[in-house]
Amino acid sequence: MTALRRTLLLLAALALLAAGCGPARRRPPAVVGALYPLSGSQGTGGTEEERGARLAVDWVNGHGGVKGQGVELVAADAPRPEAVPSALAALRRRHVSVVLGSHGSVVSAEVAREATDQGLVFWETGAVGETDAAVAGGSRFFRMAPMGANLGRAAIAFVRDQVAPRLPVRRQLRYAVAYVDDVYGRAVGSGALVELRAGGQAVAGSFPYDAHAGDFAPLATRIAASRPDVLFVAAYLDDGVAMRRSLVAAHVPLVTGIGTSSSYCMPAFGETLGANAVGLFASDKPDAAAVRVDALSPEGRATLAWAQARYRARYHQAMSAPALSGFSNAYALLAHVLPAAGSTEPDAVARAALGVKLPVGTLANGGGMDLAPPGDPQAGENRSAASVIWEWVAPGQRAVVWPPAFATHPIAVLPLS
Repeated sequence: MTALRRTLLLLAALALLAAGCGPARRRPPAVVGALYPLSGSQGTGGTEEERGARLAVDWVNGHGGVKGQGVELVAADAPRPEAVPSALAALRRRHVSVVLGSHGSVVSAEVAREATDQGLVFWETGAVGETDAAVAGGSRFFRMAPMGANLGRAAIAFVRDQVAPRLPVRRQLRYAVAYVDDVYGRAVGSGALVELRAGGQAVAGSFPYDAHAGDFAPLATRIAASRPDVLFVAAYLDDGVAMRRSLVAAHVPLVTGIGTSSSYCMPAFGETLGANAVGLFASDKPDAAAVRVDALSPEGRATLAWAQARYRARYHQAMSAPALSGFSNAYALLAHVLPAAGSTEPDAVARAALGVKLPVGTLANGGGMDLAPPGDPQAGENRSAASVIWEWVAPGQRAVVWPPAFATHPIAVLPLS
């Protein structure tokens, strides 16, 4: 056998050996957990938000992964706070150290506590409710969605600065605040009250209530007795609808009203109430159809177009606000933070999360990323989160009216029924 032939055979053998070893050397995927209410009363929104997070995984895996490493999303269902410990335990058995979630504020508060205790990173993609002092904000807990308090403050500031000057009323307006008495409602309601007091507005009354009350007529009577001109509401869908119906039945003479993320902004709210929703505003996150692409960066435009098309093809419907929030905020973690961290080790992820800054408009929902560090009053909160003001401008028709960069319809001061 000639030397050339021996050399060629040796090279061929080495090539076969390398090919055979290739799959064994491929890095296993980075495993990320997803904990959402996929069943129960918040199952619809939780499922949509989890679908958005899955799309973010698909996008990253289709664009080279995290520095060449694929991502695997492992989901667990937590319809109630009581389900959180077992759901997290199931994720821990899959070696999860970073968890996406959780859409529901009462679930989120429990996940944040458990993640802090267990040394996990919890990356909140949608819930807005408050957490307690034991939660390690900026270290183990990060919220990409707007804080509930900020939604409440934004709602009051919008009415004060944009709606009030357009009203025929020339005296000082009286504001009432009604909120469901849980971590979500208290967070949003407290923000509204803080903004009212900071601006020297007249507070007619504050009305915490039980979301499961069977009859909202007594609440409507109490609100009416306080003689408000403006009513701010932090509610869930069913109680928000029931309260609005009771207010209309009691002929409470409001000049305007505004609510927040889990009720007034939801399509079902307008569909159920019809004309009785017209003229009401909502302070919340945008959905995909309401994002103006000219307000986005090239990265934001590209990911929004991709996500909208993929979501419709897969689920045969448009991306809702929860779905867009899940996609955009999971994308920030997977496409920006994990590559900077170099691993899913919690301390490395936390350091990278605080170091990555994304300008407003970078994410598909119009937001950016600027997470407050430990010790800051808003530790772990995203100071560049996306939020808008919606208005029901006709029966069953809502539009974004504020801020101007995202508005798709002018502010209309419409009489309430």
